Amino acid sequence: MKRNEVPVDETWDLSLICKDAKEAWAKAEEFKALADRIEKEYKGRLNDAAKLVECLHLFERMHELAAKFDYFSLDMETDYSDADKVTAANKASAVMTEGFTKTSFIESEIANADDAVLEEAIKNGGTVSHYIKEQLRGKKYLLHPETEKVLTALGEFMGSPYDVYLQAKLSDMKFGDFTVNGKNYPLGYALFEDEYEYEVDTDVRRAAFRNFSDKIKQYENVTAAAYNAYVTRDKRLGELRGYKDVFDYLLFSDDVSRELYDRQIDVIMEKLAPHMRKYARLLQKVHKLDKMTYADLKLSVDPGFDPRVTMEDAEKYIADGLKVMGDEYVAMIHEAFKKRWIDYATNDGKCTGGFCASPYGVPASFILLSWQGRMADVFTLAHELGHAGHFRLCNNAQGYFDTMVPRYFVESPSTINELLLTGYLEKTNPDPRFKRWVLGCTVGKTYYHNFVTHLLEAAYQREVYKIVDAGGSVQAETLSKIYKDILTKFWGDTVELTEGAELTWMRQPHYYMGLYSYTYSAGLTISTKMCKRILEEGEPAVNDWKKALSAGSTVNPVEFAKMAGVDISTDGPLLDTIEYIGSMIDEMWELTEQLGF
Repeated sequence: MKRNEVPVDETWDLSLICKDAKEAWAKAEEFKALADRIEKEYKGRLNDAAKLVECLHLFERMHELAAKFDYFSLDMETDYSDADKVTAANKASAVMTEGFTKTSFIESEIANADDAVLEEAIKNGGTVSHYIKEQLRGKKYLLHPETEKVLTALGEFMGSPYDVYLQAKLSDMKFGDFTVNGKNYPLGYALFEDEYEYEVDTDVRRAAFRNFSDKIKQYENVTAAAYNAYVTRDKRLGELRGYKDVFDYLLFSDDVSRELYDRQIDVIMEKLAPHMRKYARLLQKVHKLDKMTYADLKLSVDPGFDPRVTMEDAEKYIADGLKVMGDEYVAMIHEAFKKRWIDYATNDGKCTGGFCASPYGVPASFILLSWQGRMADVFTLAHELGHAGHFRLCNNAQGYFDTMVPRYFVESPSTINELLLTGYLEKTNPDPRFKRWVLGCTVGKTYYHNFVTHLLEAAYQREVYKIVDAGGSVQAETLSKIYKDILTKFWGDTVELTEGAELTWMRQPHYYMGLYSYTYSAGLTISTKMCKRILEEGEPAVNDWKKALSAGSTVNPVEFAKMAGVDISTDGPLLDTIEYIGSMIDEMWELTEQLGF
């Protein structure tokens, strides 16, 4: 459908951010005036603790106003083919860039302030105290104030590679129909990723993969050029700021060591691969496939037992499954459905995948997905509601600056919801076929998505950044070879890499978000251990979890995990999680043989 054909109740209500575009632009004017005031009244004067704190509280208010600009960016996410939406989002982005360019002096002046001034400011800063500490942590990487101002001013253009990628993917790519056994099938980006990858009919599924791959390959060079520009930008910025290498630059903001990053990739590539190959063989056996190909990996273990579900069904499943999180949490879930936090329509030009945005100071979150009525969608929705629950707790407990949660654990609150939903479903029905179906959802959706899909992306990203860090560049041919090598290493000869599998590097927006991909498995490692605690201990563990979620960015990843009772300073939790995944796959094999499939 076109966006204007979508029923209103399938869309989110952006009036929860601002009443309308007019009000949003009024917030933009307030933002601009505040930037002018800060520059005029405080530039060159932050050598006094009281003035510094006063300035930072106004700067904090600037960020709160900037959160209102999400009105335009979220509107654009629903239809990149609408020129008016794209223009408005770009205009809002330009306003934001201009305002933060004027206030870029703040970081430099904090770095150059006397220690006594900073100590007093930290002592009396309230919601801006941790921000000052964070600026001091990065002090040695700051450049001359005028250089920082120029870099801030160029921020809008530094995001251009991602804009090019999205426009090529969501606006320029036009998919035609494909034909299987005399029947025509429509094809689109969201249709392929949300529907055809799970299609039971092998001929249709593999034909969809072939036609989808043929289309995106036509855009491989422009996509590679955009990505090369993005990773080269990261390399140059890291060099300018004096980081040891591009990895240190990208990991700094998340306060994560290279050891934790490498461990997450290396251990999973080595230890999880044998389990997932066994899972692939199970899919081949159950579906009686002549061979197991890359186009078959998203199949459900038991599609005949995978009922279609409505949004009403989803609300009940999720609310009942997350009841252990307490009455307030369940009330938030019902509020999300009732007050239209969720945009679940499938329309042309809409961003693919799913995400949750929680603008600071707004009493709602905004969840985007393309609903296909499968149980997999219920798990996706539970996942995104986990983000909503996290930032409701975090935003209510912390000032704006302390809600910049490190990405290492940002996926923990989302993935734990999927695991709690699994635990609930297992208890509702003792039937072995139902249990196998639930285990299939957990392995095939929760763990496959986070521990396989995103982890393989992370392994691929690491190789790309190694090339760039050594002074090289990457083109389409290079990127396809890297991705194919990663897939071959993980799947071995168990899975035939269908032509087009190597183009998977073209499909994920995460590559334009630093080293985000590896954090999915990191977050799920923490949530796997935490879920076990909650199911065993109940309310005391839930309280620990909520306390950790409320801490926002006042804690680093190791401290966050510790608050939840998980020690990620060793590889123990990761190895335990991999063993748990393997045990579920073993149990599915046993149930399959027991059921006579």
